[in-house]
Amino acid sequence: MAPTEPESPPAEDGCWGAPTPPAATNLPIITVVAVALLDVDNRILLAQRPPGKAMAGLWEFPGGKINPGESPEAALIRELEEELGLDVRASCLAPLTFASHAYDTFHLLMPLYVCRTWRGRPTPREGQTLAWVAPQRLRDYPMPPADAPLIPMLLDWL
Repeated sequence: MAPTEPESPPAEDGCWGAPTPPAATNLPIITVVAVALLDVDNRILLAQRPPGKAMAGLWEFPGGKINPGESPEAALIRELEEELGLDVRASCLAPLTFASHAYDTFHLLMPLYVCRTWRGRPTPREGQTLAWVAPQRLRDYPMPPADAPLIPMLLDWL
């Protein structure tokens, strides 16, 4: 049986309603890494960006920039220790999905990992506010444009 052509998609529905990014933006690509830390009740840890930082007041998954020559896992382990005082092992990090988002001055590529096991208690070390959030409440927290599309993937996985 030969494959059939799909019907025309409904206008303005789902992925067809989203704007199509330009083929080439000539923006530098910055790679950051993030994690959904899950506690025993499946709540996810979010951090609120502190005053003075770009996108202050928005909530995000913990993580940060990957240094040259650093693996995403090593960067995440380093960032979680620096930002939250957590001891995490690479074997406890499971890659889940990624975000790709064009901001005005750069294009962000952000792998998202999930982690259920770490040592220590999350303690804000950079002036951020922390919140353990039930999955169904994630959309109640305003997030940067790159973080928000990760929510449906995380909810599907949970």
